[in-house]
Amino acid sequence: MDSRTEPAEAEPEPAAAIRRPSPQSTAARPPLVRELLLVVGLFVVYKVGRQLADGHTAEAFRNANRVWDWERTLHLPREGSVQGALLHSDTVVHLANTYYATVHFPATVAFLVWMYLRRPVHYVWARRVLAAVTAAALALHLTFPLAPPRLLAAAGLVDTGQVYGPTVYGAHPATDEMANQFAAMPSLHFGWALMVAIGLIAATRSRLRWLWLLHPLLTLLVIVGTANHYWLDAIVATALLGIALAVIRLPRGAEATEAHGLVADEASDEADGTAGNSGGAGGAGEKESVPELVGARR
Repeated sequence: MDSRTEPAEAEPEPAAAIRRPSPQSTAARPPLVRELLLVVGLFVVYKVGRQLADGHTAEAFRNANRVWDWERTLHLPREGSVQGALLHSDTVVHLANTYYATVHFPATVAFLVWMYLRRPVHYVWARRVLAAVTAAALALHLTFPLAPPRLLAAAGLVDTGQVYGPTVYGAHPATDEMANQFAAMPSLHFGWALMVAIGLIAATRSRLRWLWLLHPLLTLLVIVGTANHYWLDAIVATALLGIALAVIRLPRGAEATEAHGLVADEASDEADGTAGNSGGAGGAGEKESVPELVGARR
């Protein structure tokens, strides 16, 4: 008779097991302090490297004319076609400038923080890819200084940041102490945005995850429409990212490990909901079952 009560006592065990963190997931998460120092260090090296690439004004404009001619040879659409659409509305231009100035770094940082907390295996992979792409971009900035289309007279484009605001660049590139304006190729705005989308698509299972591609698409329209980058800047960034993704791959079993964690999270939520619902109706059910057991023992 006592054996009839054992299943009822064992029922909570699966829910408790579901709530336990995955050992593989916990082991894959690198130490937080080390990661903060690493990311900050990479950022400092990148900013210093961009400043070292500054000062090559004549070469930057020669390269700009070359890129402009290459795009016409490749029959790429003119950047002015995108900017013309933006200029129909002062509000749209202002929003595009704001997006360019404020979304780039915060979106990437938020992406890395979320990956670190929720998908540590994917985080390590994404951080390595971003570091590789950024290092390659810095090398190109040093060897191929490039003036953006907003500074190129042949392009005939408006510097929307200076005219409509806001802008992250000074009015005179040669005296701009905050940023190197001759580091247009490749576009890390686009390269990082594309990696954010790819990383979230790889790390999640929602049917709507492909909508993350709207982030790099919008970024592309913004960087071209504001005349901060050429089409080729985004194409080169895509090529560098493709090479990095081909060389730096997710560890084997990463998808399965973190997919298990995802399923566990969903199951834990369901278990919590079931436990909450059982607090009322389930509690009454347990009280009703007591007379049966007592009667059975009689």
